[in-house]
Amino acid sequence: MTKIWYLNILCLVVMCSCSGEKQETSGEVAAQESITAEDMEHHIATLASDAFQGRKPFTEGEEKTVTYLEEEFQQMGLEPGNGDSYFQEVPLVEIDAVPEEMLSLRGKNKKLSLTYKKDFVALTRRVAEEVKIDNSELVFAGYGIVAPEYNWNDYAGIDWKGKTAVVLVNDPGFGAADSTFFKGNTMTYYGRWTYKYEEAARQGADGILIIHADAPAGYPWAVVQTGWVGKNLYLKTSNNNNDRCALEGWITEAVANKILQQAGQTAALLDSAKKPGFTPVPLGLSYSMTFQNTIANSVSKNVIAKITGSEKPDEYIIYTAHWDHMGIGAPVNGDSIYNGAIDNASGVAAIMEIAEAFKQLSEKQHRTMVFLAVTAEEQGLLGSEYYVKHPIYPLENTVANLNIDALQYFGAMKDLTVIGYGQSELDDYATRAAKKQDRYIHPDPSPQKGHFFRSDHFNFAKVGVPALYAKGEYEQAENDPEWTAQQNEAWDAEHYHQPSDQLVSGEWDFAGMVQDTRLMFDIGYQLSNESTFPNWKAGSEFKVIRDKAMNMKTKR
Repeated sequence: MTKIWYLNILCLVVMCSCSGEKQETSGEVAAQESITAEDMEHHIATLASDAFQGRKPFTEGEEKTVTYLEEEFQQMGLEPGNGDSYFQEVPLVEIDAVPEEMLSLRGKNKKLSLTYKKDFVALTRRVAEEVKIDNSELVFAGYGIVAPEYNWNDYAGIDWKGKTAVVLVNDPGFGAADSTFFKGNTMTYYGRWTYKYEEAARQGADGILIIHADAPAGYPWAVVQTGWVGKNLYLKTSNNNNDRCALEGWITEAVANKILQQAGQTAALLDSAKKPGFTPVPLGLSYSMTFQNTIANSVSKNVIAKITGSEKPDEYIIYTAHWDHMGIGAPVNGDSIYNGAIDNASGVAAIMEIAEAFKQLSEKQHRTMVFLAVTAEEQGLLGSEYYVKHPIYPLENTVANLNIDALQYFGAMKDLTVIGYGQSELDDYATRAAKKQDRYIHPDPSPQKGHFFRSDHFNFAKVGVPALYAKGEYEQAENDPEWTAQQNEAWDAEHYHQPSDQLVSGEWDFAGMVQDTRLMFDIGYQLSNESTFPNWKAGSEFKVIRDKAMNMKTKR
């Protein structure tokens, strides 16, 4: 009887060890439990206070923010992440680009005049007081995509010098019945406006105009009208951005139809862009445009700290959260400070809590943990873009990026919503961590809107580093998804990028923030003690980049 009992216990131990489910150690549990609502609230209350003036780059608010983060990391005992410094300087240029009020299209014995903001918006990234485009020819270039894996080239057969590409928003899969055509309604990076601007520049075009439509864009024309005018920040480059198109802009769908009519074309031309084999079509129209620019140069800071690994110090897991918000702006109900408590003091508080949790481990993790609070996310993910273009740690040795942005404040959650679910093997880590908390995985409910491309993890994805962006936002623990959707919609409508995004002491329920922060610690902890590198899944547009980097690493 004793022998049978012993064999049963032995079998159970073997089964557990082979199941792939590692038992949590007491040290890991204690570290997770050190992440508390009280500590989260303290950091958010500080960072989102009026004293920090909305944390806009190049302001007193920036200086207070980066100083606070440096001092906190020092007090936790974290090492400087950039040599002997906790800072990575990020050179930026601010351009207030003012185009001519009218954009006149000439050709086919007709003239079509477009009004700035009403019919078109346009910017230039080129760092010059005046940028001119003379007699540039419009060419319809489908979706503006070059995707070898889909045997797709919307720019083929044309010398683009002296020409401006007119392209559709999103990608050919949008609205298609076939989910394997591109990715169906799930937007690929080829559908994102940033890609379209980049590709037009690679092709050597003078300019690019994207045709806006609400559904495939995922937002109304009003968002374009406000987001592509006035002062904008860009990374400073050695060539003053002269490798970018001279004009990057948008036109309305109604204007696109007028252009087709003037060119002697019909909407059938736009439909043809959805079919394989499409080739660009010259429209026989041209335009000229001059920008008058006001330019200012400055330097912002990424804040970076680390905990060196005990066995694999040259392999890195990077947590990111953007520290910046909108600063001081137009008053709303008498309040002009855009505090950014949720967006993104919550994310910064989370990575600080995770850093402190790793410092409290009784047994040190094997890989190096990096905590990167980036600047200028609100101006176009610029701080994280600068980091991946000037990495402090080799990208091929970077195991993963775990990004935290805008955690919710209305309690514990049943779900973990993974933005870009299906992209990488980090989904599997998220699934295991969620299961420990009795939560379920919920894929991005609006993949056609391209949310995967709108936070700092995306810049890591672009260079091949597997990246995860996940948080609870679909089903609150004590209420149904409809109730939860109402809370999210109310926050978007009333508080997103508004002065009212501020901590309301006594009214917030931090349970969901604590859940998500502990979960992200858990994922990082699992990764930190492994020897494998997660990858992108088959079909991801980022897999080929990672595979190439890892193959080169193996050959060294």
